[in-house]
Amino acid sequence: MAEPLPVPDRRFDVVVVGAGPAGSAAALSVARSGLSVCLLERGPFPGSKNLYGGVVYAGVLDGLVPRWREEAPLERMVTRRATMVLTDTQSLSIDFRSTAWGEEPYNGATALRPRFDAWFAAKAEEAGAVLVPSTTATALLRSHSAAVSGVTTDRPGGDLSAGVVIACDGVNSLLAKEAGCAPVADPAHYSLGVKEVLAFSPEEIEKRFALPPGEGADFEVLGGTGGVAGGGFVYTNSDTVSVGLVLSLPSLTESKRRPEELLERFKAHPAIAPFVAGGELLEYGAHLIPEGGLAMMPKLATDGMVVAGDAAGMCLAAGIWLEGVNFAIASGEAAGEAAVEALARGDVSETALRLAYASRLEAGFVLADHRRLRAAPGLVLSERLQHHYPQIVCNLAEQLLTVTNPLPKQGFVRLTRNELRRSGVRWRDVVRDAWATVRTFG
Repeated sequence: MAEPLPVPDRRFDVVVVGAGPAGSAAALSVARSGLSVCLLERGPFPGSKNLYGGVVYAGVLDGLVPRWREEAPLERMVTRRATMVLTDTQSLSIDFRSTAWGEEPYNGATALRPRFDAWFAAKAEEAGAVLVPSTTATALLRSHSAAVSGVTTDRPGGDLSAGVVIACDGVNSLLAKEAGCAPVADPAHYSLGVKEVLAFSPEEIEKRFALPPGEGADFEVLGGTGGVAGGGFVYTNSDTVSVGLVLSLPSLTESKRRPEELLERFKAHPAIAPFVAGGELLEYGAHLIPEGGLAMMPKLATDGMVVAGDAAGMCLAAGIWLEGVNFAIASGEAAGEAAVEALARGDVSETALRLAYASRLEAGFVLADHRRLRAAPGLVLSERLQHHYPQIVCNLAEQLLTVTNPLPKQGFVRLTRNELRRSGVRWRDVVRDAWATVRTFG
C-alpha cells in the first residue's frame, strides 16, 4: 500500500506536476520568488522515466542557473554538427565544425536525461521547492467556482491544494485533457522515438568521430528509416553513443514494421555502422514525441492552471532543428513567472494567467519559433522530401563525382532532369517545394 505524502502541509502557492526540464524550471522560478512550491514526480527520481540522448543548447539556462555549464552533468560540448541524407546504399553529408563551439559560451552540450533531470530538480530543491517523487497526480481539484485549485494524487489522503497548478506531465498530459485545454489527439502530430545507448571508451568515441578529447558530435539524419517517414540521430556522450530513430506514427503503423527492426537496419547502414558497430547495449527505450508544432498546441491556460513543455506540444521538429529540452526549460520558466505574477495580483483566472504566460513566451523564442516554423513539420514529413529527394540528391552526387573517362561529362541540369524523370517528380513540384522551403525557413 502506498504511503501518505511526506509533506506536513498540503497547501502550496504552486504545485508543479512533472519533474522534467519544464517542471524543474517552473519550480525553480517559483521557489526563487519566495512562494511555496511542490514538485511532483511519478518516477522514483527525476529523469527515471525519461528517454533522451540529445543536446542542451547554450543560453536557455543562463537566467536560472548562471553557472550551469560548470555544474550540470553534461557529457560533451558539441563542436561537430552533421546533417546526413541516406538511401539504402548512399549517403550525402553537410559536416560542419567550429572551434568556437568548444569555447565559452559554447553552442551546445550532449546530456543524458536521468542525470540532467536529477541535477536540475535538485537545483529547484536548493531554492526551496519540495520534491515529492514516486507520486502521480491522478486528477484536478476544483474550487466552488470550478477553477483548478490543486491535484489529487495516488497517495492515501494525498490531495494537494494550490493557488496555481503548472502541468508539465508530458506528451500525453492527463491534466491538460481533464482541464479541457488539450484538443483531440491527431496521430499525425506524433512520432515515436526509439533509442539505444551504446558503451564505448572515450578514446574510441573520439577516434570514430574524429574528435579532440572531450568534444562531441551531433548527427541528424534524413532517410535510412526503411521507407517510414521520419529521421535518425547519432549523438556522442562521454563514454556512450546515443543512436535512434524518430518515426511518424501513421507511417509506422501503415508499414506494419517494428521500430526495433528499423533501428537495427539503420545501425547497419554503411554510413552509420562505423560509428556504432560493436558497442555494448546499455539501454533501449521508446517515447512519444509531439511534433505537430503550433497545429497541436493546446490552450495554454485555464482558471488556476497553465500548461508547459511537452504537455503543451512545445517541441520543434523542423528538419535541421530538432529541439525539445530548450523549449521545455524556457516554457517552464515562463509558466513559473506567470504563476508568481498572477498570485501577486490575486487573479489566477484564465485571462490573467494566459496574458502573463503568453507575454513571456512571446518575448522569448518559444512562440516566435513555433509560429515562424509552423509549416515545417508538414514539409519535413512530406512524401517528396522523405522518399524522393534523398534518392535524387544522392544519385546526382554519385553521378557528378563518378569519373567516366573517356566519356564526356554530363551537365548538372541534364543530370537533374534525368533524375527527376526517373523518380516521377516534376519540375513544378521542385519549384513548389523550394518556394515552401524558403517561406518556412527563410
